[in-house]
Amino acid sequence: MDYKKYIEIDPEVRFGKPCIKKTRITVYDVLGWLAAGMTMEEILEDYPALTREDIYACLAYSADKERRVTITA
Repeated sequence: MDYKKYIEIDPEVRFGKPCIKKTRITVYDVLGWLAAGMTMEEILEDYPALTREDIYACLAYSADKERRVTITA
């Protein structure tokens, strides 16, 4: 999935945190909800501005960032 189609970073929105395009919902918000045990269906019900693709894009963004982490000794 090309998460760049769904996620943008704008310094004027949420202090430059990565957000779902056309919303103020951050990637971290979505990941936090999933980590807290919310299902995708619950998130979509609570936040109708989101789509399944938006949630998958958040996961893809997170996975990409994890791959790029460098370990320093």
